[in-house]
Amino acid sequence: MFERTKKPGDSPQDSTTPGSSQAPVATPAADAAPRAAASPSTTPSRARVTAVIGPSIQIDGTLRGQEDLYVEGEVTGTIQLQNHTLTIGAQGKIKADVYAHTVFVEGSMDGDLFGSEQVIVRKSAKVRGNITSPRVTLEDGAAFKGSIEMDPESVKNVLGSPGNANRGPVSSAPRPVASPQPVSGSGAPVGNVSGQSR
Repeated sequence: MFERTKKPGDSPQDSTTPGSSQAPVATPAADAAPRAAASPSTTPSRARVTAVIGPSIQIDGTLRGQEDLYVEGEVTGTIQLQNHTLTIGAQGKIKADVYAHTVFVEGSMDGDLFGSEQVIVRKSAKVRGNITSPRVTLEDGAAFKGSIEMDPESVKNVLGSPGNANRGPVSSAPRPVASPQPVSGSGAPVGNVSGQSR
């Protein structure tokens, strides 16, 4: 009675019919997968890169870099990462003066720390040296012997302004050796923080 005429492409079942106009629809879906796979390759270039010095590595001399650094090995000398973060891991042993944007200490540190943003001494850390930074955190249980200078002007004098941070410490002359401090009745130097935080 009623006869329906079907045209190719009227229904989803006709997409397999030869010459169907629906066949190209599958192509954009196939093209979407390569585009999705290509997008992660652009992401790492935006991510912050951290270099690692493993526990079996020993470095003597000046260490400079333009990326964050995580140290589990031994470094002796000077570390200069003015615009980046230095993390001294639990196994890390540093005998150096450190100039960085932010410093996290979990291991052993023997030398002066200069942080243009902050220095954080974790409870597992053993630090022997002076800290100069606008913000300093000593966690409960950290062993620390030295002095702390939290004056932003002192940080600028040592590290320079942020625009000049790439060239290293401002003063190339050797820093004066600290003179003996007056001793209080308890035997601790007056004006210095020493011992273990509780």
